[in-house]
This record gives sequence, C-alpha cells and structure tokens, in this order.
Amino acid sequence: MKYTLSTIIDKPIDEVVSLFNNQENLYKWMEGLESIDLFEGVAGKKGAKSRMHFKYGRREMDMLETIIENDLPRKMVTTYDAKGVSNIIFTSMESIEGNKTKYNSTQEFKMHGFMKVVAFLAPKMFKKQTNKILTNFKNFAESN
Repeated sequence: MKYTLSTIIDKPIDEVVSLFNNQENLYKWMEGLESIDLFEGVAGKKGAKSRMHFKYGRREMDMLETIIENDLPRKMVTTYDAKGVSNIIFTSMESIEGNKTKYNSTQEFKMHGFMKVVAFLAPKMFKKQTNKILTNFKNFAESN
C-alpha cells in the first residue's frame, strides 16, 4: 500500500525544518510516544537507529526507526519496522507563497502475517493515522 498526503503549514520553511528535525519535539506532536532509545549513530542523521515505544490507552507498540537519508527540506527517508508492518516514509517540504511550507509525506507499507488482513479490511485506517500525524505536526509548528 502506497499513498501521499500533504498539509500546508503557516510558517517559513526554515522554521518548520528546524522544528521537525529536533527529536525532543517528537514528544510534543507524536501522539502516544513514550520513549526514544537511540542505539546507533547520531539522532536525526543518516544511519541513526532508534527504538520508539508508543502507548495508546492499553495498547503498546515498539518500532525500530532507521534514518536512511536526511536532506530536508529536499528529502528525508525513514523506515519504521514493527510487528507485522514495515513502513518507509519519504518526507519533503517546499516553500510556498506567503512564507508557508508544504509538508509532503509519501508512505509505503509492507504487511506481514495478520497485518495483511488488517490492511485489506481497513486500508483507510492507515491514511487516517497519517493525516492525524501531519495535522498534529502542523498544529505544533504553527503554535511555536
């Protein structure tokens, strides 16, 4: 499954990229994030690997984040691996008229085991979650 979603942020691109690249800010806009454990490389840089722990009510999830490339605003490529799901995200940002920034996120999912069934039965769930993440970041960025 692959799709692209975008949002317009009412902030200049340099500010948006700075907020996005600051790992401490993830806790402020990434819902459910409880911890990030960097175990390889330098945070935010190519080759960095981190374990991320999320909690949504009673449900908990761990995922492995690997930064493949970070050349924002042009492009950032990140992989996320969790039980049953591998996701590669292509992020880009572009400056648009009026000192605004367009934040683009292309998501490519590969499902394994039971998650294949979930993706087949509820593909809109993935887009809804991505849209929520983009909206959370937009709201965070515009409030800073």
